[in-house]
Amino acid sequence: MALSNEFGWMVLTTGNKSEMAVGYFTIYGDSVGGYAVIKDVLKTRVYDLCRHVNVRAGRTIVNESVLTKPPSAELRPDQRDDQSLPPYEVLDPILALYVEEDRTAGEIVELGYDDAVVRRVTRLVDLAEYKRRQCPPGVRVTTKAFGRDRRMPITSGYRG
Repeated sequence: MALSNEFGWMVLTTGNKSEMAVGYFTIYGDSVGGYAVIKDVLKTRVYDLCRHVNVRAGRTIVNESVLTKPPSAELRPDQRDDQSLPPYEVLDPILALYVEEDRTAGEIVELGYDDAVVRRVTRLVDLAEYKRRQCPPGVRVTTKAFGRDRRMPITSGYRG
């Protein structure tokens, strides 16, 4: 932000759709910025895109350690996202169904997903709406992005 202020540069936010969906970002930390480039890209797809960039470039642009290190908010030593969230390989398909396809928790469970996991994930998504409202705009690349495409009341107590 200091460089942005000094040189007039725009800070790009690093948060992805998975993190924004469940509220796994800090409002004045990793969501700070003027534009959210990967705001509508699920975390597993971000990893896929990084690998694609490396292959296409024919060299390492994104270090392999970034792609193989367990995801973490790094708010405390040895913290990992999978200590409080399902692994992203489980989380992202549930988020795609709930957010992009407007499936209910019950419908997602009927597709074979664990009931407790689905209920927890959908609750996290609903509760994080107030945080998402404070995020910068970003490009839409899926059928439904947070913001104009999908908004929930932040005070209604809705628990669909």
